[in-house]
Amino acid sequence: MPFTLKSKVALVTGSGRGIGRAIARQLAAAGAQVMINDLDPGPAAEACALIQGEGGVAKSLAGDITDPNAPQQLVDATLAAFGGLDIIVNNAGYTWDNVIQKTTDEQFQAMLNVHLMAPFRLLRAASTHIRENAKKEAAEGRRVMRKVVNITSIAGTDGNPGQAGYSSGKAGVIGLTKTMAKEWGRYNVNVNAVGFGLIETRLTQPLTGAGATIEVEGRHIAVGVQPKVLESVKAVCPLGRAGTPEEAASAVLFFCSPLSDYVTGEVLICGGGLHF
Repeated sequence: MPFTLKSKVALVTGSGRGIGRAIARQLAAAGAQVMINDLDPGPAAEACALIQGEGGVAKSLAGDITDPNAPQQLVDATLAAFGGLDIIVNNAGYTWDNVIQKTTDEQFQAMLNVHLMAPFRLLRAASTHIRENAKKEAAEGRRVMRKVVNITSIAGTDGNPGQAGYSSGKAGVIGLTKTMAKEWGRYNVNVNAVGFGLIETRLTQPLTGAGATIEVEGRHIAVGVQPKVLESVKAVCPLGRAGTPEEAASAVLFFCSPLSDYVTGEVLICGGGLHF
């Protein structure tokens, strides 16, 4: 069954690289106008230019989604650029791992801020637009479906050693998803979550030498996975491999499409059958 997202406006956080960029590209390819957001201006601009080069419509606004003012600014910028907001994908995030006795308050709170507080604030910022338009459409006898997709993880559903903060944030966003599905059902908004397993991104690249880092708020945070750990995880995954960003994005695209118009409050695991 073919579908189109023509006339739809999508906002995707953390879409300068990796899975977020793949999500934005697939939404644009389906016809949506896309607002790109990323912590770093360079990747945000690159993703925007890539989509435009592929014939899609996109604009970008870089900024730290954990800044309390950023979600409202992002919603306002999207409405100003495209005149609407139909699809929200809360994708931005990163890992900052350690066993609990070595995890600081700052480290734990950082995981909650990016994985749970930021999605909460973004949905709160969008609520006025969503509610007002839904009421107007209902008065006109029209049903217009809107979509929210929150990104979780099998670390949030099953837990994972060394990820107390990350797992807690990803578990929390499931509760947010289920609650918003019940609050916003009356406004014809499908609110669902996609939980990823092992997906090939810079956060899951094999560790080599001194190891890769990402910079967040002036902190240099190590990322990557020991090669032996990667191989062991792939070995217990029923499909025997990591997923690609494009495969991850396709699961999100389903929840952004009309194919999911009667699906809400659900968590779809895109992990090749892997469970921790």
